[in-house]
Amino acid sequence: MAEKRDYYEVLGLEKGASDDAIKKAFRQLAKKYHPDLNPGDKEAEKHFKEINEAYEVLSDPEKRAKYDQFGHAGVDPSFGAGGGFGGFGGFGGFDFDLGDIFSSFFGGGGSSARNRNAPRRGERVYADVTVTFEEAAFGCEKEIPVSRIEVCDVCSGTGCKEGTTPEICATCKGSGTVTSQTRTAFGIMQSTVDCPSCQGRGKIIHQPCTQCKGHGLIRRNKKITVKIPEGIDDGQTISMSGQGSAGINGGPPGDLYITVDVLPHEIFRREGNAVLYDLPISIVQAALGAEVEVPTLDGKVKYTIPEGTQTGTVFRLRGKGIPNLRGAGRGDQFVTVHVTVPTGLTAQQKDLLRQFGVSLGESVDGKGKKKRRLR
Repeated sequence: MAEKRDYYEVLGLEKGASDDAIKKAFRQLAKKYHPDLNPGDKEAEKHFKEINEAYEVLSDPEKRAKYDQFGHAGVDPSFGAGGGFGGFGGFGGFDFDLGDIFSSFFGGGGSSARNRNAPRRGERVYADVTVTFEEAAFGCEKEIPVSRIEVCDVCSGTGCKEGTTPEICATCKGSGTVTSQTRTAFGIMQSTVDCPSCQGRGKIIHQPCTQCKGHGLIRRNKKITVKIPEGIDDGQTISMSGQGSAGINGGPPGDLYITVDVLPHEIFRREGNAVLYDLPISIVQAALGAEVEVPTLDGKVKYTIPEGTQTGTVFRLRGKGIPNLRGAGRGDQFVTVHVTVPTGLTAQQKDLLRQFGVSLGESVDGKGKKKRRLR
């Protein structure tokens, strides 16, 4: 198994980076290596999966704390496990107890404050999807890669090798905890701690599953189809109930949260539900008026420019904007007119312009300087 890179290194950050820095780094790298922008590039796809996995951990305060303390072993039940377990006594050569890992991963604290064997909801999973301007406007379906914890399909979550079953711990009778008594100057103090024989699991697995190494859970990379609703904007998040990591001890799965990155458009801009467009027209069109074609998200439409239109004039195309994300109807498109000044004129064209200027009461010399008329 290839050694995993440090999650901070994957995102190009130092340990202790702020939440904003983590999110910014993730979005930049996710856009750079997104499969839609690198079709057929296996290396880019590999980086994209690695980036998503790193962000999933570092964007979650609880997961990040476990990762900072235990590294990959604290957040991935399938990481580093190998060889015999000896009744779950060791963990692939790490010099801390497996009970500590389960304590960190499953949220326990090695105390009686929480029953480890109670059903618990699975972890949230975070992902990113890139869509075009039009896809965000009108909605679409996308298949995205997601890294999440799933129930092992070989042992169905028991953690046992096929044909075997776990043994109820004789020490704690399956409760996962034992009562400890300590004599102090104030008398005998009694506390409930994790069972030292089964590390709080309530059972001992003598023959662990070869795939999940006895955890009952395994990390997998999956392709999930997500429906992008029409009208969604850049940076907004879609939640998919039950598509996160598997629950613990029969608990419900967590949810999947997908942040949408909208690619910029070549000619359109967006403000809320409005589409903005800059329309260049000639001096002749501005002065005399003209019928022009204006591009919209629905295709080109005809619009009549009134004579005497000035640069900077804005007109509205009703219902040609972005559909409302929650509700019926669409926004409008606002078109800003920009009158363009011709360049590279011929001598004849320049002479015609001078004549036109004279007809307006202006005088222009041969060097292009306007002369003031004296009254």
